[in-house]
Amino acid sequence: MDRTLLRNFSIIAHIDHGKSTLADRILEMTGAIDRRHLKNQVLDDMDLERERGITIKASTVRIQYTAQDSRTYVLNLIDTPGHVDFTYEVSKSLAACEGAVLVVDAAQGIEAQTVANYYLALEEDLAIIPVINKIDLPSIDLPKTKQEIVSVLGFKEDEIILASAKEGTGIQEILERIIRVIPAPEGVETHPLKALVFDCRYDVYKGVVVFVRVVDGTLTAHAQIKLLHSGAVYKVEELGIFKDLKYSAAESLSCGEVGYLTANIREPREIIIGDTLTDIKNPCDKPLPGFRTVKPLVFCGIYPVNAADFSDLRDAMDKLKLSDASFVFEPENSQSFGTGFRCGFLGLLHMEIVQERLEREYDLNLILTVPNVSYRVRTVDDRTIDVDTPAKLPDQGSILESFEPYVNLLVIIPVDTIEPVCELVKARRGSFVSREHLGQDRVKLQFEIPLSEIIVDFYDRVKSLTRGYGSIDYEFKDYYPTRLVKLDVMFNGQVCDAFSSLLPKEKTEYKARALVSKLKELIPRQLFEVVIQAAVGSQIIASDRVRPVGKHVTAKCYGGDITRKRKLWDLQKKGKKRLKTFGKVEIPQEAFLEVLKIQ
Repeated sequence: MDRTLLRNFSIIAHIDHGKSTLADRILEMTGAIDRRHLKNQVLDDMDLERERGITIKASTVRIQYTAQDSRTYVLNLIDTPGHVDFTYEVSKSLAACEGAVLVVDAAQGIEAQTVANYYLALEEDLAIIPVINKIDLPSIDLPKTKQEIVSVLGFKEDEIILASAKEGTGIQEILERIIRVIPAPEGVETHPLKALVFDCRYDVYKGVVVFVRVVDGTLTAHAQIKLLHSGAVYKVEELGIFKDLKYSAAESLSCGEVGYLTANIREPREIIIGDTLTDIKNPCDKPLPGFRTVKPLVFCGIYPVNAADFSDLRDAMDKLKLSDASFVFEPENSQSFGTGFRCGFLGLLHMEIVQERLEREYDLNLILTVPNVSYRVRTVDDRTIDVDTPAKLPDQGSILESFEPYVNLLVIIPVDTIEPVCELVKARRGSFVSREHLGQDRVKLQFEIPLSEIIVDFYDRVKSLTRGYGSIDYEFKDYYPTRLVKLDVMFNGQVCDAFSSLLPKEKTEYKARALVSKLKELIPRQLFEVVIQAAVGSQIIASDRVRPVGKHVTAKCYGGDITRKRKLWDLQKKGKKRLKTFGKVEIPQEAFLEVLKIQ
């Protein structure tokens, strides 16, 4: 095809600024989908995305648009998520594009992920088109929002497009600007094949479906291909494009095009997102730049409630990883739950979404352990160990130095809420770095803060303190020294490793008391007394008891000597002592979920 008529672009924005609605209107206006079949969030194909109203997975579609110059252009559109936990989805999508449409909510203005996604697009050297969306809302201040975009992001005011994705206003202007501003793909068709693997799906009939962007050369059906990073070799079985929201077969993909291929790949872990694909007969000399393995920030254990479901859980995780390259896992054993997996996530929402997808899409019943961040420990024999689970922490005597991860935290809030937000950050061991005013009533603050302090409820607290107007974004900075300890929770003297956690020593007393108090509320009364203890090593920090269920064993003794009752009480006491020794404490699933929220 004529490459001058090809445009590859993404839609990027902060969460809930109208990306998916804008994509719906573009599909409707270009005739990519029949009006009779049109529904909200067309590209969000998961029930979970529709229920929560957020985009979780980047989606790709190919559309045709006849511009005002009477030429018909081919547009490859990638709709991306907006939440900080799905930043990797955005970055890998931008790698397959030459331009991006940056959407800003007219009522909310610039928020943290707006800035973060803008810089991601700049790193990829993309042409960026600024759009103010939701101009149909009554309570907006357009001059103020325009001024924010000009002062913070550096655009000129005449570059900003005003639009309402809901009403269809400004959509044609956006499409015309995409044609004019975003360049056609570069590359040379006569060069050896070089293509980027930017996404995958699993299909029951086709196996692994690989999404590719051809950078150089031409990819043809039935070609022998090789993945440079993994070294795997395949024969292309089917090649095609994303037309009308469906797979549509094609004979070849030329330089600059976006499409898919299948090669009878049945093992999901063979495909690595970001890998470079080439022709085995005429290979390229080096892979595409920018390939990196994503590093998770939050770790927890996932176990099947029924041990027989372990193999099903492993297969489900393999398939899920195809559509979520930032999700990592490895097998591990627990004294409490048997065999499961140690899993890594980009944040707590990411963890929650993965759990729901595993339970819904693969019909699994799961238990999750307390989340931890990955600490770093240097031992007396000069070894450096990454510790992402309490079981991996060496004995205190062999630890020379320990470190915890810190992040650069970006917070955009109203000016009148600076004081409570700074107090919150200070209470979470954060330190102030800089402040920048965005207009008269909004301010951008930067802090350095331990990652462990923000992964649970920090975002909710910021939203509460700022009456819903605050937003945050963060990126990993470095490891800083800390005094790391392992906090164990014991039931009747038996350690339950599902509740074990790693934390700085200064927080152990508060966390121990909060854990014990919460577990006392959540654990139902048993036939025997349950003693709940939180300990660091052999030192008990906090303790409490759950009283046993009472049974009136002397009800039948309505007369006679008191020794008859004492005899029955002694028998009951011995029985309960025996139960306490051999009985298993029943811990409800909600106890694990509630403990996650303790900070």
